[in-house]
Amino acid sequence: MPPRRRFLQTSLFGGVGAAILPALAGARELTDGSTSASQVRPFELDEVTIADLQAGMSSGKFSSRAITEKYLARIEEIDRRGPAVNSVLEINPEAHSIAESLDRERQEKKARGPLHGIPVLIKDNIDTADKMQTTAGSLALLGSRPSKDSFVAQKLREAGAVILGKTNLSEWANIRSSHSSSGWSGRGGQTKNPYVLDRNPCGSSSGSGAAVAANLCAAAIGTETDGSVVCPSSANGLVGIKPTVGLVSRSGIIPIAHSQDTAGPMTRTVRDAAILLTALAGVDPRDAPTGDSVGKTSTDYTKFLDPNGLTGARIGVARKYFGFNDAVDHFMEHVIDEIKKQGAVIVDPADLESHGKFDDTELTVLLYELKADLNIYLAGREPESQVHSLKEVIEFNDHNPEKEMPYFGQDLFIKAEAKGPLTSNEYLDALEANRRLSRREGIDGVMGKFHLEAILAPTGGPPWLTDLANGDHSSGGSSNAAAVAGYPNINVPAGFVFGMPIGISFFGRAWSEPTLLKLAYSFEQATKARRPPQFLASVKM
Repeated sequence: MPPRRRFLQTSLFGGVGAAILPALAGARELTDGSTSASQVRPFELDEVTIADLQAGMSSGKFSSRAITEKYLARIEEIDRRGPAVNSVLEINPEAHSIAESLDRERQEKKARGPLHGIPVLIKDNIDTADKMQTTAGSLALLGSRPSKDSFVAQKLREAGAVILGKTNLSEWANIRSSHSSSGWSGRGGQTKNPYVLDRNPCGSSSGSGAAVAANLCAAAIGTETDGSVVCPSSANGLVGIKPTVGLVSRSGIIPIAHSQDTAGPMTRTVRDAAILLTALAGVDPRDAPTGDSVGKTSTDYTKFLDPNGLTGARIGVARKYFGFNDAVDHFMEHVIDEIKKQGAVIVDPADLESHGKFDDTELTVLLYELKADLNIYLAGREPESQVHSLKEVIEFNDHNPEKEMPYFGQDLFIKAEAKGPLTSNEYLDALEANRRLSRREGIDGVMGKFHLEAILAPTGGPPWLTDLANGDHSSGGSSNAAAVAGYPNINVPAGFVFGMPIGISFFGRAWSEPTLLKLAYSFEQATKARRPPQFLASVKM
């Protein structure tokens, strides 16, 4: 998600435990004061983990084909019909045959690993060289298929995952307009939040977030430039990992900006996120920054999952990310108390010296890199593609306003097209400022000063009402420092405010995924905050 804080005055992006949720001012149980949606019947695979599915396939209770069929039927039942969450943009027509092939491989040889036969959804800006399309939600890319798998799709296939389909997203990953509605695309329409259907699913990875929350797949992949993994994870009660830039390759992913873009897991548990991260990480010659990951990655991120991981950990509270919502502030005090009970040492406050100083330079960098990176990507699409440059995308939208711009325009695209090359002093100065302010004078600085293992902040507020007329109106969030620095950030479900899910973020230095996973897992195991959605029509405040 692009950083629209200054020009939107926003920052995008079960309870915390029986002893915590009732004490929250303004917090309600999901059934209190709400209006019911259409009845959604229980689903056999609700809340199952990757380990559960593997155990079922190993015992013969399930096959990958049967699991795939169950998820596809559920998508038809509640995503296309019923509450019509509208999170899945396209189904992989080869899903059944891929699952059958993986079942035969399991019987004749052995399982490749924990993802063997597991159905996964991926965001529709991640290239797949198959019978599906990759469009970033735009009608401009319909009919043009990538000639090669993205590295992410390749890694999933190698791990034995079944790519079930593509998820809807904020068109062009939410970089087209400063007045957009998260989760809306010209190709897919508006995705809903499965907890409360008139609320927004947040971020450009909104379809991935809503689909996993609604139990339409075992796990999903999102992408983030600033907030688009962690914000929909918070708003949909999920675990979301925004990795260090360079841990997961971006080759074959429709870009915004190479200095911040990354893909990451979106799951219902920390363990499942660690399993997915293990599969995705790797060096890719097509994406030079992945070379920096050599010697800094793990062959199994699940080994860092320690239920006592908070004990003795020094965690700083980034207080300047508070203050956007009174109920969230009150909620966070209970979260901090719970973390202390688990044995953590809390340093409060532990604010970034540069807080708020790199919002404008972040946008400058994104606009420059959007033009350069998207032009390179589009030039590599098939010759018969309707567009091969950002300029041609703008022209396509201008020629199709009733389909592509019925609610909001493309002011950010136009600003990006007006930028010069990446040799421009304005760009180079902004990039230098971003790195210095977010790293040395930001995350690295405060962590070194207080000897911290991680920084804690609310990921965002409760999901806002979807408003196509006016666009997003989120009140706050904490994704920008880790996003601009290119450092890791993990959202973990923390509870509910006004009956809607919110999460907390643990973020830290480059390549600190093992530490952040340890802390997130410990918090998850202590609180068991995730609850499945009830597909409510609305919540009366």
